[in-house]
Order: sequence, then C-alpha cells, then structure tokens
Amino acid sequence: MNKKQKRNLMRIIVAAILMIVLHFAPVSGMVRFGFYLVPYLIIGYDILWKAFKGVKNRQPFDESLLMAIATLGAIILAVYEDGDYTEAIGVMLFYQIGEWFQSYAVGKSRRNISELMDIRPDYANVERENGQLEAVDPDEVEVGTIIVVKPGEKIPIDGEVVEGSSTLNTSALTGESLPREVESGDEVISGCININGLLKIRTTKEFGESTVSKILDLVENASSRKSKAEDFISKFARVYTPAVVAAAIALALVPPFVRIGFMGVPADWDVWIYRALTFLVISCPCALVISIPLSFFAGIGGASKAGVLVKGSNYLETLSKVKTVVFDKTGTLTKGVFQVTAAHPQEMSEKELLHLAAHVERYSTHPIAASLRAAYPNESDSCRVEAVEEIAGEGIRAHVNGNVVCVGNSKMMEAVGAEWYDCHRHAAGTVIHVSINGRYAGHVIISDVVKETSKAAIAALKSVGVARTVMLTG
Repeated sequence: MNKKQKRNLMRIIVAAILMIVLHFAPVSGMVRFGFYLVPYLIIGYDILWKAFKGVKNRQPFDESLLMAIATLGAIILAVYEDGDYTEAIGVMLFYQIGEWFQSYAVGKSRRNISELMDIRPDYANVERENGQLEAVDPDEVEVGTIIVVKPGEKIPIDGEVVEGSSTLNTSALTGESLPREVESGDEVISGCININGLLKIRTTKEFGESTVSKILDLVENASSRKSKAEDFISKFARVYTPAVVAAAIALALVPPFVRIGFMGVPADWDVWIYRALTFLVISCPCALVISIPLSFFAGIGGASKAGVLVKGSNYLETLSKVKTVVFDKTGTLTKGVFQVTAAHPQEMSEKELLHLAAHVERYSTHPIAASLRAAYPNESDSCRVEAVEEIAGEGIRAHVNGNVVCVGNSKMMEAVGAEWYDCHRHAAGTVIHVSINGRYAGHVIISDVVKETSKAAIAALKSVGVARTVMLTG
C-alpha cells in the first residue's frame, strides 16, 4: 500500500467514525451543520476540487460535478429542515471506498508483476584506474564505462563484452530456458544473469535507455486504464449532468412562475426549491458510481490470489470476450528447467552413457551440467575423475579412469575427430554429444518438460468458451 492509498484509507475511516459519532450527538441548527461539514470535507474535498477545476477549464460535465451538485443539494436540504446530513456524506464515502479498492487492487497487481520479473539490477561494478571495483548506482554509469559482472550477478546496463566468456541466463527477458554463450565482442543486454564466468563489459547505453529500464518502465508505469463500463459513467455524466441540472432549475423556477402568472396563487418558492434539491439528490447515480469499481476490484483481487496478474480493469473486461489464448512456452506451459529426456548410446547402455556425462560435468555450474548430474546422481562409485577442463563455447573434457571423455556440442566433437550425428528420434531439445578417446559414444537429449497442470488448464479454458489456444516458442 503506497502513501496515497494509506492517506485515502485514513480519510475514509475518519469520515466514517465522525459520521457515526455525530449521528448520536445532541446538537442542532448551524452547530449541527458545522460539525457535519467536517467529515463531508474530509471525504469529499478532492471531488469538490475536481468539479471546480472542471468548471474552470470549461469541461464540467463529469461524475465529479454530478457528485458535488447532488451532495451539496443534500446538505442544503438538511440545513433547510435541520435534518440528516448522512446522505451527502454517505454518497461521498461509498464512492471513495469503491475508488480506494480499485486503486489498491491495481497497485497490488502492478507490484506483483514487477516482483515477478525481478530484473532490476541493484548496482554496477565499475573498474577504476587502480584496478579496484566500486559498486555504484546504475543511473550514475556513463556510456563507455568498463563494468565488471561476476558470476551470479545481473548485467546492469546494455553493452559489449571486451574481456572474458560466460553463459547467460536470459529467461527473464526472452522466456528462453536455453542459456546463451557470450565471449569478447558480443553484445549483451541488461537484465540477463551471468552464470559462470567473469565478464568485462563496455557500456553502450545509459541505464535509462537500457533494455531492463525500458521494460520496468512499461510494467511499473503502465496506466490503469478504466474499463468501458467505467468510461461509460464519464460519458454518461457529460449528458446526464447538464440534463439533471437543467431539469432541477426548471423544477425550481417554472412551477412558481406558472402559479403566479397563470393561476394567480402564491409561488411557494421554498416548496419548489426544496423539490428541486430533492430531485438533484435522488438523481445521483450512486449505484453505478459505487458498484462498478467494486466489481472490478473483486475480479482483479480474485485473479491475483490465483496467480493471474491483471494491470487494470479494462484488461479484465477484455478477458471476458477472449476467444483465443496465446501462451508463452517456457515457464508457462513448461517447467522452465532442463531435464534429461532421452539418451542414445552407440556401444554401451544408457546408464553408462549418463554415468560418463555426469562425472565429466561434476564440477560445472552450467544448467546443462546440473541436469546431467540430476539424471545420474550416484557420486559414490569408484570412478576417478581428473584433469577437468572447461572449453568455452564447446563443452568439458576430463579424464575418467584414464580415458579422455569429452561432453559438449558438435564443435567439440569435430575438434577431437569424433564422427558425431544429429538425433533423429527426438527433435525437441538440446543435443549433448559424448566421445571417449576421440571415438563417438552417443548423445543425450536435454529439454524443457511440460507442467503436469498444463493439460488441465487448457481443457478448463476450452470449457469456458476459449475456442483456440496457441503456443509461442523459440
């Protein structure tokens, strides 16, 4: 809850308490009017001010003016009769409650989106002339500055790698679970996570122009546009407000003049002005003004609890008409993590092939290495693993029980003279080749796996009227 929401909530609570207390207060006349004026102004000053500015800017006909006229009319009636002022305060109070719930729901949804992305860097390591690293605010880094990104850190600003090689996790920006290999000369964008190598990057943009900054700006400052139903109130008020005001003026003036001019009887000005004010009060569309924001609050709040983030009521309204749903694949329909889905050996068993690959990758921090170790978790066997060497952009070579075992991509296989071949049985996934002493031993397929709930979710969408579902994937 931000400061504005807290302040508005406090206004609502204070005004409600004062209204209840004053209902039982033994006061009357102008003293009663003065007391009730306090909660009325506490809860409604901003609406009165908006109505005044609308009149001043010659754009008066909106719901603020209608609310102002109706509630001021209710106060005048109460003064005239020394009656009940709660009508005026209540209309303002319930309107503000509806607006507060709507604001809170949209704000919470926006914060959840920002937290879900979690791509904003906290600092940038700037390399000074003496070789020391200084952590500074990314906003303070100028174009052309050399920054250092350690393993596990986010790249804070867009730039070009000038030294080092590493693997980047780009899933938060691209949705792609397969890490990206980078080396000197490659362009990198902010928001990616450096997995295993030390990188020196020359910045090519200021932080405000970097990829991560633009994405966060779109998310955090996305305007909470109102739905068509809410916009209808504003358009409706432009016609309804002048019509009601004109009708009230006519009700106050026409009958008295008719009585005097044509009927020859007293005008009864007080009676007809009273009726005109009554007409204004009952003409306030409280049900529309209050119920619509509350309805959308319930929808946005309920969706947030279910893990569905909605940025505004206009988006929620659009969802009710959706016939086609387009899914991102990675992390939405799939788990977003690598798993071994197949192993195709040449002259050994699948278990032996996984055994070799897992041992070679034992000390690597690469996500692919983690999936291979998970497929063969037995570390307590008698194998001797020595001389582990990670070759950037190719894979890992190690001595396993005296044999040179290479685990990597096709470039590594070509470098050691192994006659590799592509997998024809499993089209989807990343192929990891294995060779022993320069002889091809087979390959392992690593791919993302479908979530257990995806099938049921798509079936549920179909059952509520979604006619088509589409998957987007790299």
